[in-house]
Amino acid sequence: MNVLVIGKGGREHALAHQFAISPSVEQVYVAPGNAGMAQDAELVAIDELDFEGLAQFAQDNDVAFTFVGPEQPLAEGLVDFFEQRGLKIFGPNKAAARIEGSKAFAKELMKKYDIPTASYDSFSDTAKAISYIKQQGAPIVIKADGLAAGKGVVVAQSEQEAIDAVTDMLDGQKFGTSGSTVVIEEFLDGEEFSFMSFVQDGKIYPMVISQDHKRAYDGDMGPNTGGMGAYSPVPQISQAIVDETFTKIVRPTVEAMKSEGTPFNGILYAGIILTSQGPKVIEFNARFGDPETQVVLPRLKTDLGTFISSILDGHEMELEWDERPVLGVVVAAAGYPGTVEKGAPLPDLAQLQDVTISHAGTSRTGDKFIANGGRVILVAGSGETLEDAQRIVYAALGKVDWSGFFYRKDIGWRAI
Repeated sequence: MNVLVIGKGGREHALAHQFAISPSVEQVYVAPGNAGMAQDAELVAIDELDFEGLAQFAQDNDVAFTFVGPEQPLAEGLVDFFEQRGLKIFGPNKAAARIEGSKAFAKELMKKYDIPTASYDSFSDTAKAISYIKQQGAPIVIKADGLAAGKGVVVAQSEQEAIDAVTDMLDGQKFGTSGSTVVIEEFLDGEEFSFMSFVQDGKIYPMVISQDHKRAYDGDMGPNTGGMGAYSPVPQISQAIVDETFTKIVRPTVEAMKSEGTPFNGILYAGIILTSQGPKVIEFNARFGDPETQVVLPRLKTDLGTFISSILDGHEMELEWDERPVLGVVVAAAGYPGTVEKGAPLPDLAQLQDVTISHAGTSRTGDKFIANGGRVILVAGSGETLEDAQRIVYAALGKVDWSGFFYRKDIGWRAI
């Protein structure tokens, strides 16, 4: 069958690769994709928000189903658009995508259905937000209500840092309309992990868990980013905790969305923190995490094409996972997550042995890949142990000169 993947980042490259190695899939298209994906898919020059163009392409090219990678097209109703035209597509509709598109909506849902999460309040008035911060004290978490490309969260260590963050969002419009409401949350301490599930028609198919590294620099220092690396499994999180997370968080959330008249289909991403009171929700996303996808999908032994096609047709199917760990390290352009210089040439990636490379922010000039974004590539390795996987990745990265780029040297440190 032919499959269309929407998006252009590292997550979509991992998806395209997984479909490309699926025996059931003949042709993978990615719209718009990036230069590095050409080895796994045919690139289609249609913007991910050009709904008409995407639907027409899917129809004209006998696409069996479309898989949506990023949050923006979901939040704007791409799934609704396809379904109205009788086209098969995997992802939440516009109403269900609000679980990511509005932090306030997600928090209210959790409060109503007793799904464990941090205590919070929502504000669109700066003075009231500041008053709440002074009342609660620091550390405290400030979140832009809407989509902010993974950058709309400030973990403030002081009251002044928290006040600056709400002022930037509400008065300075740092994230535009996405920050016109802020959610202020209690700071939770504990081990974090990402729990992603395929969901279709009320059926939940949990994936193996992973752990992301959000901070830019070694030792979890520096600003929050979209993610600097990840690994799976997460040995310090027991199976009992994974089961409790499913029972107390994932399943009740899917049931709550159905009860609210907005049933959720697609990828439900639960960002979880294991506190002294048990697992609690940090955030929900309505799609695969990036960079978690790049370390979780390589562990999937089941044919992804057959699986998505089956559940879209209403047939249940078991997932089979490889026991071997996978670890991935993001190579970012200098300056990320702030202002980055585009156009820096990447070293010869063919020199990186025994690893897989997911392209995120790359384009091509002649026979050279150049940086075209903040997070440029992710380099992943698999081993018998997490230590093996880590050693393989860093050995590969150490073979070339990364002038103009940087990467963390300690991905996986919490487990190793």
